Amino acid sequence: VSRPARQAVAAGDAAMEWSLERVRELVAGGMQSMRECESSAVGTAFCLLLLFVWYCYRVGREHSTPALRGGYSPDPGRGGGGGGGALISPEVGGRGKGRQASGAEEQNGFAYCHSPECFRCIHAGEGLNQRLYHSLQDYAKRYTWAGMGRVHKGVRDQGRYLSSRPSIQKPEVFFLPDLPSAPFFSREAQKHDVELLERSFPALLAEFESVYHHPPARAGSSLPPGWKANSTPHGQWWTFYLVNQGTPMALNARRCPRAWRVLGQLRTFIANNVFGNACFSVLSPGALITEHYGPTNVRLRCHLGLRVPSGCELVVGGEPQCWSEGSCLLFDDSFLHTAFHEGSAEDGPRVVFMVDLWHPNVAAAERQALDYIFTPGR
Repeated sequence: VSRPARQAVAAGDAAMEWSLERVRELVAGGMQSMRECESSAVGTAFCLLLLFVWYCYRVGREHSTPALRGGYSPDPGRGGGGGGGALISPEVGGRGKGRQASGAEEQNGFAYCHSPECFRCIHAGEGLNQRLYHSLQDYAKRYTWAGMGRVHKGVRDQGRYLSSRPSIQKPEVFFLPDLPSAPFFSREAQKHDVELLERSFPALLAEFESVYHHPPARAGSSLPPGWKANSTPHGQWWTFYLVNQGTPMALNARRCPRAWRVLGQLRTFIANNVFGNACFSVLSPGALITEHYGPTNVRLRCHLGLRVPSGCELVVGGEPQCWSEGSCLLFDDSFLHTAFHEGSAEDGPRVVFMVDLWHPNVAAAERQALDYIFTPGR
């Protein structure tokens, strides 16, 4: 082979060696870079995860609500065993009427209160609509505007809605537009919770008897521990709250563990905002509750009859209904309503277990927003 040919072959071999060596170096370098990048990506993802957990923790702390299923209120002073729990939503949903907690007065036949603990009393006035709108904006910034059409419309035009409502239905705090309205609702509207309450009738009756026949809280008092006396034109009206304006009554709840368990099993109980209440309610013979309006149309008030003598009646929006032992009545307490017991002393008191349930046409997203806007203490 000629010298030029040998030189060409040698040059080709050298080029091949160089190319293979270079490829190996490039592959090794690429693998090292990938390992470094993978480590960096894992570290970055881990940091992002920590930041997300921290953010959730902060949001949860700042906007936590007193959830029913979370247990009793940690503040014994807010319990119902002798404190001054507000009576914003007693018996049939009227303004609070606690004479002992604050002076009650009547104007044009309707009862009004001025309790420092009553949501409607301390939030009344021109500034309420503005506070509601700011709360809704804050909710939307943190979560979403999706599904907020009716809530936004209601908050924006609240003053007009409340002033223009017909006299038969005038919610005093918040009106959600475009909800089906009727004084009474079929039990099918909240079938699961109605059936659960009716199945729990024996347990609820037994716990009522226990707290009702307890000796008075102090000498000279006619009220057992935890009971509140509400103002009436005549007769007696007592309430024993487990949840008052969205706040658990710790001492009372401890004394009624089965009733508390039932509340935790309800699917539509309003547990986390000021429109939610649960209590035993007692009307003595001869008692009359002055007709009044409830605070909102987003709830249905449910009465489970525990003891119902003859001569007892509930009138909502001009429609009379009678309670029945072991059965539930569902009604919209934003309608003008009253209750009375015209039986004799021998008949004994009328007793119901009362809970506030969501109106069936309030969507889940709207419930979440309303819980945020009307969080107790906001």
